Amino acid sequence: MDGWNQDRASQKVRKISFEGDALRMSMDWTVEDLDRVQVLVESTQGSSHPSSYHLGELVGEMEKGVFQMGGKPAVYTTTDICDGVAQAHNGMHYSLLSRDMIANMVEIHALATPFDAMVLTSAGDKAVPAHLMAIARLNIPAIHVPGGAMGAGPCMKSNEELWHMSVEVEKEQMTKEEFLAFQRACCPTCGACQYMGTAATMQVMAEALGLALPWTALIPATNAEIRKAARAAGQQVMRLVSAGIRPEHILTREAFENAVMVHSAVGGSLNAVMHLIAVAKEIGIELDAGTFDEIHRRIPILVDTKTAGHYPTELFWYAGGVPFVMEELREFLHLGALTVTGKTVGENLDEMRGNEMRNFAEMFLANYKLNRRNVIYPLKKPLKKEGALAVLRGNLAPEGATIKKFAVADEMQVHTGPARVFDSERDAVDAYLAKTIQPGDVVVIRYQGPKAVGMPEMFFMSELIASDPVLSHTTSLVTDGRFSGATRGPCVGYLGPEALDGGPIAFIRDGDIIRVDIPNRTLDIVGLEGEPCEAARIEEELGKRKASWTPPSFGHKGALGLYTRSAAPALRGGSCAQGGRLG
Repeated sequence: MDGWNQDRASQKVRKISFEGDALRMSMDWTVEDLDRVQVLVESTQGSSHPSSYHLGELVGEMEKGVFQMGGKPAVYTTTDICDGVAQAHNGMHYSLLSRDMIANMVEIHALATPFDAMVLTSAGDKAVPAHLMAIARLNIPAIHVPGGAMGAGPCMKSNEELWHMSVEVEKEQMTKEEFLAFQRACCPTCGACQYMGTAATMQVMAEALGLALPWTALIPATNAEIRKAARAAGQQVMRLVSAGIRPEHILTREAFENAVMVHSAVGGSLNAVMHLIAVAKEIGIELDAGTFDEIHRRIPILVDTKTAGHYPTELFWYAGGVPFVMEELREFLHLGALTVTGKTVGENLDEMRGNEMRNFAEMFLANYKLNRRNVIYPLKKPLKKEGALAVLRGNLAPEGATIKKFAVADEMQVHTGPARVFDSERDAVDAYLAKTIQPGDVVVIRYQGPKAVGMPEMFFMSELIASDPVLSHTTSLVTDGRFSGATRGPCVGYLGPEALDGGPIAFIRDGDIIRVDIPNRTLDIVGLEGEPCEAARIEEELGKRKASWTPPSFGHKGALGLYTRSAAPALRGGSCAQGGRLG
């Protein structure tokens, strides 16, 4: 494309840094290796959680692929943390910032050496977007290898159900033995959690953007195909070097629009909005939440996966995965967008039509007495007529808020109720357990944004509401924090501006009346202390409350302090990075 391969970074530095060659040859490098294309093989492998524990096996295959094509791989890792393990305590404050830290470490690994290309593997919630951000930022030939899907749990249940089960144990509606049995069995293999949460969604996004090879998102982690895909990626990245194809040639505006269309069709996680905006920022493209809302209005949901749907994500891959979804969306997609195959989206889809793998994979669905149309619906008869999310705006969220609308019961698409205000999720959970949250309330959890406490998930509280037979149909949750990709029910998050920035959510009081109107895309304060009021009166009162407000000081130190002092608002990516590719 531009002759980039003729002036490789690894060879330029050798002319001025003679010690580097000597140090490499004290490891597993030969004199011949020094002249080869040098490829960073990066992963989040570690004992952190099932999404990363197994990645070493894929790293070995990626190395083989690079070797087979005449390159020299070098293995580096920065592992991620698990949101499931970090839930319900202060560890969750570190979750989002870990995304930026992993991206920063990939940058350091790639440029301090430097390398000519990268092939990266990850599967987790923050790891995949971190790697995509790094690919965009560094702008050297690169491929992402999705780390695959966890096997289905008993009766196709999945681990997020443990939260409401724990409450059932406390209420003596389930025995401790039953709970422990499910806890032991619900995560039977490595891989990303079995529902279309953030980890699964971001694997799908890597492929939809064109940064992963076709049909590699959410391969069951125990299936031999995932190892073959990893080796193929190691081989293909060498071809990208020869062709001079870099992320800037792939990550165009059209590629991001394709990804948002696929996000709508799969019913993807709300967190993907923030993550895709952050990836786009790294490559110098402006992407906003409004783009998601516009596309989700016209692209229907086609994929029936948990948590709002029926089936675990390994069945999505058996049903044809991302290529089959993109084939259904063909009339909408930018088919000329380039991908890491060196071919366009349209060319990739044409090749997949005659691929025997489609029949091979669908045979696994027979084990469940299903066919692919049980999992991926046709465009003409979609699962839902509109996409998964909506962006709401109003006097409570002037800069926007998001909700996973297809996971909300019909009777809660519009809800007006009195605010119950909390400054932490723990306080809200305690109120629920004390049975002081009433049907019809709007639970408000504030000071949870990026600048306050690193934007933790409000999954515990959201799952308690969604699992409650009364509250799930009567009570909303509104927060400037974020939600798990597994979240279901009437939960509005990402409010902007966040409370610590002086957003209106900071000035809500118990009893103020809030209206959530998903069809009209509005989120408003419509009354004060139990009394309906005109908009002008509400604006005046909020101004008075703001004038007497003193922002709380959280006093974070260390990595969390660095992040909270520099993080962008959530709907602008929530990233500390300045944006713009380095290469």
